Amino acid sequence: MSDAAPLPSVLPVFPLTGAVLLPGGVMPLNIFEPRYLAMVRAAIASHGLIGMIQPRGPGDGMRPPLYAIGCVGHITEHRDTEDGRMMIELTGVQRFRVLDELDVTTPYRQIVADYAEFAGDFASSDDGPALNPSARASLEDTLRDYLDAKGFSADWGAIQHADDESLITTLVTVCPFDPVEKQAVLEAADLASRAATLTALMTFSAGFGDEPGMVQ
Repeated sequence: MSDAAPLPSVLPVFPLTGAVLLPGGVMPLNIFEPRYLAMVRAAIASHGLIGMIQPRGPGDGMRPPLYAIGCVGHITEHRDTEDGRMMIELTGVQRFRVLDELDVTTPYRQIVADYAEFAGDFASSDDGPALNPSARASLEDTLRDYLDAKGFSADWGAIQHADDESLITTLVTVCPFDPVEKQAVLEAADLASRAATLTALMTFSAGFGDEPGMVQ
């Protein structure tokens, strides 16, 4: 998808608690609910974009209130399964702010999105600023303490060779942060702010135990 392609002002959204898509990140999804199957098929037939956003509280069950900020995902892979599901892969494009929710007849929700404040999301680690060495070192040191405290193991070779953006995106995906904490990382202004937010979250959480696991 070209960076110059305009993003739609009206966007179908997939509210999913704990699922935060960051610009440049990749999210696999197993789609089985009829309303979201309809949403994905409609998106594939048009611009190939859906908005990932977290619900804010339970609401009325079918239409919980939404956080103000989500991220557009481009459907980069999709396939139908024999039992009627769809397996898709979303690549994060740009964050958006919800201006309004439309009253629609579609089974899925649609919002009016504004992208202006997130124009910097198109900068990647190849052409935009990376973390400074001290911020990267602080993130890795805090991650090591966090994993030790949680009883997790990790492939440190892979971690140390990952670029800043990929490492942050992976940590947001695999670390068991609360939805509110993940939302804080999503809403951080830029890569450096995301790293600082992650460092603070891991520092706060390091004193609490959890079930052993694996971070790769």
